Amino acid sequence: MQTHKAKRVEITIESVMETRLTNALIKAGVTGFTVLPVLGGSGRSGQWTREGQVSRAGGMVSVVCIIRPERLDGLLDAAFAVVDRHIGVVTVTDCEVLRAERF
Repeated sequence: MQTHKAKRVEITIESVMETRLTNALIKAGVTGFTVLPVLGGSGRSGQWTREGQVSRAGGMVSVVCIIRPERLDGLLDAAFAVVDRHIGVVTVTDCEVLRAERF
């Protein structure tokens, strides 16, 4: 089966920033993404968990996008404009997809 090169971008950000981030991605021409809840983790500020949180304010989400390599810069510019002033991590990895026309 033939595969095609793509980029997988994962952006972990505070839950309250989810709409601002996804709106920025859509404005930058990103046509697809998946939003996943983050249950806990550990980072520069130490370990944390979503357990016992009543609202979205203390939580995080992970927004995952798979795009064509030539569209990466536009996505990163849009994401960084949101993430720059907030808690967040952006990772980019190479991946391969089966149906390139969907990306």
